[in-house]
Parts: sequence; C-alpha cells; structure tokens
Amino acid sequence: MKIGVQLHPQATSLNDIRAAWRAADAMGVDSIWVWDHFYPLYGDPDAAHFEAYTLLAAMAADTCHAQIGALVTCYSYRNAQLLADMSRTIDHISNGRFVLGIGSGWFERDYSEYGYEFGTAPGRLRLLGEGLPVIKERLSKLNPGPVNGSIPLMIGGSGEKVTLKLTAQHADMHNTFGPVDHFRGKMEVLDRWCAELGRDPRAIERTVALSPADLADIAAYEDAGADHVIVMTGHPYDLSAVEKVLGSR
Repeated sequence: MKIGVQLHPQATSLNDIRAAWRAADAMGVDSIWVWDHFYPLYGDPDAAHFEAYTLLAAMAADTCHAQIGALVTCYSYRNAQLLADMSRTIDHISNGRFVLGIGSGWFERDYSEYGYEFGTAPGRLRLLGEGLPVIKERLSKLNPGPVNGSIPLMIGGSGEKVTLKLTAQHADMHNTFGPVDHFRGKMEVLDRWCAELGRDPRAIERTVALSPADLADIAAYEDAGADHVIVMTGHPYDLSAVEKVLGSR
C-alpha cells in the first residue's frame, strides 16, 4: 500500500510548509499533496493561506521522490487549457511526478471572494465532465508533452451518479474519504460503473484521505480495496504517525 500526506496550506508560513514537504519526501512517502482553496477550511477563517499551484511548482523543485499534486484541484478555478499547460509544466519541473487531481469544487467562499460563479453542484459537475476531454486534448498537443507521455488523472469525490462514473470513464485514480464502510461502498459503486462502461476496475488506483488517528484502521482500508492512503495534516505538520507506518512496511 502507498502512503502519502496532504499538507494543509493554511495557518502556516511558506518556510514551514516547505520544510514539511522536504521532510516527507526524505522519509520516503509515496505522495505529497496540498489542497486547492483560497481560504482556510477550519479554524481562523482569516488565517494565513497559500495558493495551490504556485506551491506545487516549488514542491516539484524541492522534492525528488514522491508524486505531487492537489487533492484535489477545483476545475472551475482555471481555464481547462491553461490547467493542462500548468500541469505539464509542473510535471517537467518534477521530472514526471505530477498527478492531476481534480474535482468539481464546493467551497462557496472561494467562489464569492474571487468572483467565480458558484452555481449548483450538478452544474459544476457538468462543467467538469465537459472539461476533462479538453484537458486531455490539450495535454496531447503540448510541446514538449508530459515527461512520461501522460499525466495520471485523479478524480476526487463521492457522488455515485456522476463523479464515480466520470472516474470510470476518464481517471487513473480516485480519491474519497473514510470511514471504512463509506469507502468500501463507494468503491463497490465504482466497480459497477467500470463493469457497465467496459473498464478494468483494477486500472484505477483507489486512494483514501484519512486523519493521522485513522491510521489505526489502515489494515481495514486495505481490505476494503485501498491502494493508497493519504494522511491529512495541518500546521505544525506532525509526520510521526506517517513515519511509523512507513517503518512498518
């Protein structure tokens, strides 16, 4: 099973989050992520906060082992063609370690404060579904192309009618959350979509985002089909639980 970390880019300094991703990479995590928001999601709503893709460019240059990405990118914050080009460029900075994690978006404050139309959840999912082929087409046209020929695409979310279907149609990875029964149920739905659409279900890497405390149940998540556990942590970025799990592999 792969082990990753998501470092929350809120209530922190740039020096501290850089030190955390360097430490995570040095201890051998398989992936390092930030989230794609413009404001804190918990605690002080006006605490310090940093933007995802500029952080990822720095992370790409600072690290050498782990895959990197946003868990997950909000599709509607950036033009689809531009997002593809940004992703390709970060992929080159990282020498082929970038993962394009993407979702339809949900945090209304981001939209209202930055002037994006919030709309409705079904409308945002429709836009995502329309945008995924555009991203893939632009990636195929860029010169130079991605380092390894393609960039892994992760879709994040739990919606059974649309989100998991989009994963079966387009994605290499899918991320959702615990608890174990929730995760297992969503993976069963994904398997059904794969069967309906003629996709090999094992071609999709299953990731689950957990708190450090949830690592006590890591074996149960593996039994439920998880290929990759991503541990979510905020400042001061205590990675001791992750290091312990890595040491037991």
